[in-house]
Amino acid sequence: MSEPESGRMTEPLPGQRPRAGGTAPGPGGTGPGTGGGKGAGVGVSDRDGEPTTIVAVPLRHPWRILVAVVLVLMLAVFVLDAAQRPDYGWADVGKYIFDRRISQAAWVTLSLTIYAMVGAIVLGLLLAIMRLSPNPVLKSVAWLYIWIFRGTPVYVQLVFWGIVSLIYPVFTLGIPFMTPWATIPNEIFTNLFITAVIGLALNEAAYMSEIVRAGLLSVDQGQEEASTALAMSWGQTMRYVVVPQAMKIIIPPTGNEVISMLKTTSLVAAIPLSIDLYGVSRGISAVTFTPVPLLIVASLWYLLFTSALMVGQHFIEKRFSRGTGRLKTGKEPASPESGPTAAPGAPGVPLGTDFGGKG
Repeated sequence: MSEPESGRMTEPLPGQRPRAGGTAPGPGGTGPGTGGGKGAGVGVSDRDGEPTTIVAVPLRHPWRILVAVVLVLMLAVFVLDAAQRPDYGWADVGKYIFDRRISQAAWVTLSLTIYAMVGAIVLGLLLAIMRLSPNPVLKSVAWLYIWIFRGTPVYVQLVFWGIVSLIYPVFTLGIPFMTPWATIPNEIFTNLFITAVIGLALNEAAYMSEIVRAGLLSVDQGQEEASTALAMSWGQTMRYVVVPQAMKIIIPPTGNEVISMLKTTSLVAAIPLSIDLYGVSRGISAVTFTPVPLLIVASLWYLLFTSALMVGQHFIEKRFSRGTGRLKTGKEPASPESGPTAAPGAPGVPLGTDFGGKG
C-alpha cells in the first residue's frame, strides 16, 4: 500500500523549501496547506513565504505639469499687461462701479430676470402638462408654441413685441366683421418694462416646458401606479412621489436658464428699453467716450449676480439630491474592516444580507 497522503513529502519547486504534511505552495508561496501552509493572503510573498509590503510609486505627468505652468504664466502676463494699459481706464472703472445710476440699473436687470423667470416657469409647467396630455389638440398647440419660440431668435422676438403697440393700438372683443362689443386701449405693450418681461418670459417658457417635461418623464410610471394602488389622489401623487424625484432632473438646467436669462436681459435694447444695466452703461459711455471702462463695470455686476446665483443653485441641488447615495460634502464614510472570509455554508457565517434577507 502507498503511504498516507498526509505523511507524504512533496517535492519542492525550484527556489522553495520542502514542506511536510501539505501540498506544495504555488508561485509566490501562498498556496494552501494542511500542515504549516498559509491561507490565501493579500500582497506578494518572498521565497520564505513571508508577505512583503508593496511600495506604490505614483505616476509622473511631466507634460501635465508643463501645461499648467504655461497657463499660469500666460494668465500672469495678461493680468500684468492689462493693469498697465491706460486703455482699460481702471480709474473710470473705480469711479463708476458704485455709481448710483449703475446700481439702479443693476436692480432693474435683476428685477427683469426674476419676473421673467417666474412667468416662464409657470407657463412652461402648463405647456409641459399640455405636451403630456392625451388630448391631441392640447398637445399640438403646445408643440406649435415651442416650435415657434425655440426656432426664432430672442432678439427678433423682442423687436416684434416692441412694435406690437403699433400693430394693435387697441384690443377689440366681438365677432369678426361686426361691430365690436368692447374696445380696450393697448396700455400693456406701451410700458416697455412690462413688454420686456413678457417677451423674455414667452421665449424662456418654450425651454422651461421641455425641462419640466423631461423631469416628469424621468420618473418611472410604475411609481404612479403604485401611488394609485395606495389610494393617493393625482395631486398627492404629484406632490409626494413624482415632483420630488423630478426636481433632481429639473433643478440643474433651471439654474442654468436663470443665469442665461440674467445675461439675456442685455438684449432688451431691441424693444427698446435702456434702463437696464447694459443700457445705462452704454448711455454713460456715449457721453464720456469711455466704452471700455463702462463695459468692464457692467461685466463686474453681471459676474456678481451670476456668482450669487451659482452659489444658490449649488445649495438647492444639494437639498434635492438627498437620498440619492451621492456624497456632496466630500467626506467618505469610514469603511469597516473586512472580517475573515469563509466558505459558504461554514458554521458561524450567516447567509444573505445583514438584515437577514437572502442575497
